[in-house]
Amino acid sequence: MADPTPVIDDLSAESDALDALVAGLSPDDWARPTPAPGWTLAHQIAHLAWTDHSALLAVTDVAAFHTLVEKALAAPPGSFVDEGAEEGARQAPDELLRGWREGRAALDRALRAAPDGARFPWYGPPMSGASMATARLMETWAHSLDVADALGVTPEPTDRLRHIARLGVRTRDFAHTVHDVTPPMEEFRIELTSPGGQTWAYGPPDAAQRVTGPALDFCLLVTQRAHRADLALTAVGEDADRWLDIAQAFAGPPGPGRAPKGTTR
Repeated sequence: MADPTPVIDDLSAESDALDALVAGLSPDDWARPTPAPGWTLAHQIAHLAWTDHSALLAVTDVAAFHTLVEKALAAPPGSFVDEGAEEGARQAPDELLRGWREGRAALDRALRAAPDGARFPWYGPPMSGASMATARLMETWAHSLDVADALGVTPEPTDRLRHIARLGVRTRDFAHTVHDVTPPMEEFRIELTSPGGQTWAYGPPDAAQRVTGPALDFCLLVTQRAHRADLALTAVGEDADRWLDIAQAFAGPPGPGRAPKGTTR
């Protein structure tokens, strides 16, 4: 089994980077709108706190987590997550920030203490500790982009993106399935240039269909934080090209994604 420590460490670092963005904000700043329709900056942090809590229950209290799943199944489609964010966003900013910090610290401890080879329930298939940490890192990074957008800043990309890039590659078939498209039979070759200038490669070197470009752009694509038209990604092959139109690394139904720059939805 892969050692989950490196990705847990990177999750902690990614969370700290987002914390640094919001720690000194005024109450008015917490009410700023973000690119997610109807979500303020407070909603973004509240959502992360809510999901961290769900992950903590999955790791430490399976019965309580299954109760959450039952509530999600009973709620109208899409409403359960929004309600969690809305409830958290009604808190005072200092209370919300404190709760997010305490929750992510508790999850960090739980993931580090988990037995080797353990798998935990989730809203999709069960996950290992490394996969759980990767999913949390992906979501933390994606929502930090929404926060940064609201604040008018551009975060510096880091090589922590390697976890998100790998997740984006591994969810290729999932992305097809949620769009009711049969996944391609053949593997693709994906070659991405890391923020540090290295090449991250996945898939057979001799694969006929390929995707190349900056790792940052690929991660923006699979988290649907940028439209494909605004990214420097190249696809060779009909199936690889189609994948870039539907790629997503997050669980749940397909999202609307972002409109190309200069347009609105």
